[in-house]
Amino acid sequence: MNEILFALLVGFVIAQLQSLNTTVFLHRKVTHGALSLNRWVEAICKFWNWITSGINPLEWAAVHRKHHKFTDQEGDPHSPLVHGLWTVFFTNVALYRREARNPETLRNFIYQKELEARTWLDKHIFSRGTAGLAIGIGSLCGLLGVVPGLIASATHAILYMGVLSPAVNSICHSKFWIGYQRYKRGAHVKHAYNNLPVALLTCGEGNHNNHHEAPMVAKLSRKWWEPDLGWYTIWLLKKLKLATVYYMPAPHESH
Repeated sequence: MNEILFALLVGFVIAQLQSLNTTVFLHRKVTHGALSLNRWVEAICKFWNWITSGINPLEWAAVHRKHHKFTDQEGDPHSPLVHGLWTVFFTNVALYRREARNPETLRNFIYQKELEARTWLDKHIFSRGTAGLAIGIGSLCGLLGVVPGLIASATHAILYMGVLSPAVNSICHSKFWIGYQRYKRGAHVKHAYNNLPVALLTCGEGNHNNHHEAPMVAKLSRKWWEPDLGWYTIWLLKKLKLATVYYMPAPHESH
């Protein structure tokens, strides 16, 4: 029993670390260019992303950029207003995979300079998501044992792909539960809501109304009480001279 509980805890921790990696690296850095990272920190982020999710960073960026282009209207890959709240929540992975395989989306929302900047590792290693996941699961099984390793992997997958990511895409684009808005003007924010529990569980991503108002801003929170672990991490990296922040909210909007 203790072995199983430990495996569940490991899976939870891995899911949270990948959520942090998603918001700092995939979202704020790769997609929106709100910051840059030291090359070794970026390499660690890429490797961790590879073995815990198998996500191709540029494909993720393309899907998310399309979401901003067509926010909550026809063309949005995962809008609950278009597809339905529970459809987005329960089929989020399928919606993402369909869009990430859409040649038109990749052609229109991946920049040429990004393709040219890819390293050998990006092209030949980190682009092979299945291999990364196999290494990640195999490593857990080697460290914890086969059964606990599989339990930890399943826990991570269910939390990260089945709960945390879908919550941002669905709950934060509806009034569901306790969503609130700071910004209300414009189609890009009209149906985007901040949700404090989601922000707490997703390292800041639940500050979604704030994000849609200013997508290229590195800090998603605007008040001290809005959880944003992603920003605290960026702030620490910046202090250690391991990150450079390009975009910040106006002083009167930031605590």
